[in-house]
Amino acid sequence: MAKRDYYEVLGVSKTAGEQEIKQAYRKLALKYHPDKNKNNPESEEKFKEATEAYEVLRDPKKRASYDKYGHDGVQGFENFGRGAYTDFSDIFGDLDLGDIFEGFFGSSFGNKSRSKRARRGADLQYDLSITLEEAATGSEVHIDIPRSETCETCGGTGSSSKTKPAVCPVCNGMGQVRQTQGFFSITQTCPKCRGEGKIITSPCKVCNGSGLTRKKRTITVKIPAGVESGSRLKIAGEGEQAPNDGLTGDLYVVIHVKKHDFFDRHGNDILSLIDVPFPTVCLGGEIEVPTITGARVKMKIPPGTENGQMFRLKGHGIPYLGSYGKGDQLVKVNISVPKKLTSRQKELLKEFAKISGDEDSLSEFY
Repeated sequence: MAKRDYYEVLGVSKTAGEQEIKQAYRKLALKYHPDKNKNNPESEEKFKEATEAYEVLRDPKKRASYDKYGHDGVQGFENFGRGAYTDFSDIFGDLDLGDIFEGFFGSSFGNKSRSKRARRGADLQYDLSITLEEAATGSEVHIDIPRSETCETCGGTGSSSKTKPAVCPVCNGMGQVRQTQGFFSITQTCPKCRGEGKIITSPCKVCNGSGLTRKKRTITVKIPAGVESGSRLKIAGEGEQAPNDGLTGDLYVVIHVKKHDFFDRHGNDILSLIDVPFPTVCLGGEIEVPTITGARVKMKIPPGTENGQMFRLKGHGIPYLGSYGKGDQLVKVNISVPKKLTSRQKELLKEFAKISGDEDSLSEFY
């Protein structure tokens, strides 16, 4: 079968530059590589075809001869057609090979220092209960966090003080082993020492060779005004310590606001129920209302206020988290009716009912 035009194979024009040709081949190599397409002869053939096209078009001399004489013009070049193009540092030099080929082989790539940087301790979560007042004004609390920290006895090495870790016999201290798969020579983390390059022959008696011990650490948590139940506060670096001086995880403090006996929260507004004397709602007056900050503010009650009527105290609610301003306090009126009356109070109420035309509705006990 006749060979396809190399420009057609790579999907580029005859005026394509070096970078465009390289990008076109890189795309095809990732798509059709045999290690990604196991037991797929069609993909393998397309990979070889693309590789041959790139081998010619990347070389100025071969490309010039191909442009002038076609496929016959490149047959005489040394090593042409004897194997797949293998200088992948030229193709993938500007990309992260670990990210590209990890999907091919399910392996980790890169050097030892990279694997160490990736090691990180676990994140921790602490459930913290606070009062509604603390949520409204903000506060500082101290909490005790049990976590793993570097063993002070062995300094995190995991070995007893009289011995040192031995060089790993599998990777000879490199922390990695090299394997060949298909066209590539890849590097993997050593399964014996897990990338450390050393093994512990005499474990520390305090940490049993882990390099970590459990400790309780007291941490100060700043609670910003405006938090609500479910809010998560991140405290960087206060999680578990990774072995061998690895990175520490983070601590997440989950807020739970306790139910209040007097106030109810609705978003950033505060709702309160206030008992107002019967004469005050009839004649009007002024009452003092407690607020979430502990201060008491005066509020006017207009004449004829009805039971359940709502009033708004601007700016006496919950602050907006991470922003300016506050919600409001909504005051619901509950008319306070006395259960015991003096004789004089009864007489006055009877007179009031008589004047209002409601005398027939009074109880027979009066």
